[in-house]
Amino acid sequence: MKLIDTHSHIYSEAFDEDIAEAIQRAKDANVGQILLPNIDSESIEPMFKLVKDYPDFCLPMMGLHPTSVKENYEEELAICEKWLNKESFIAIGEIGIDLYWDKNFLKEQQFVFDQQLKWAVERNLPVVIHARESFSEIFEILESFKSQNLKGVFHSFTGSFEQANKAIDMGFLLGLNGILTFKNSGLDKVIKEIDTKHLILETDSPYLAPTPKRGKRNESAYVALIAEKLAEIHNLSVAEVTEITSRNAQCLFQI
Repeated sequence: MKLIDTHSHIYSEAFDEDIAEAIQRAKDANVGQILLPNIDSESIEPMFKLVKDYPDFCLPMMGLHPTSVKENYEEELAICEKWLNKESFIAIGEIGIDLYWDKNFLKEQQFVFDQQLKWAVERNLPVVIHARESFSEIFEILESFKSQNLKGVFHSFTGSFEQANKAIDMGFLLGLNGILTFKNSGLDKVIKEIDTKHLILETDSPYLAPTPKRGKRNESAYVALIAEKLAEIHNLSVAEVTEITSRNAQCLFQI
């Protein structure tokens, strides 16, 4: 079984100089697939180029990231919808609410999040949720979808044990990245109490590189370091963690 990096922005400019090498390093680190969440209209073209260059290895999602929800959110949403009607995607993502960077567009973020959840239900696609300082706002919207068989993942999960269980009770997985390896994050204590059947691995590259690469550009190869940390936390072998988390990802994203 190979690892699956379920969340990576390796189509970004950070990889313009060495994308082929970064892909090869991922393959050398036993990564079998990389899932690509969209950000906004500007990221669509580079994302598709990577999908075209590495078919079946790089798999695309479509969605509007909450930090890209500005005055032109209706135009951006329309572009996402056009692509959803035109191409196949493994998920609606990356979507959600972010109150860390800017609270001025909260109402717009809530509307955009709700709309994209509706698309996911209509198309029977999972959602990839970005929740930064916004768990209560996100849970409130998700409550209205409780009876609609919505599924997905809380990407880059950093919440409490209570928030983890609430997400799981709603039918969501938890996406773990380099934050799990950060010494003072406390996330390891939360995840130790969570059954591995609810977990998947990601990098969120080029961001949040795991220890001992912290502070450097992150890349999909480093998902192996997150697997090692999860194995240590749950007293499992890396092979067992790879098997469990990749099966979870395959089931969620139907790959």
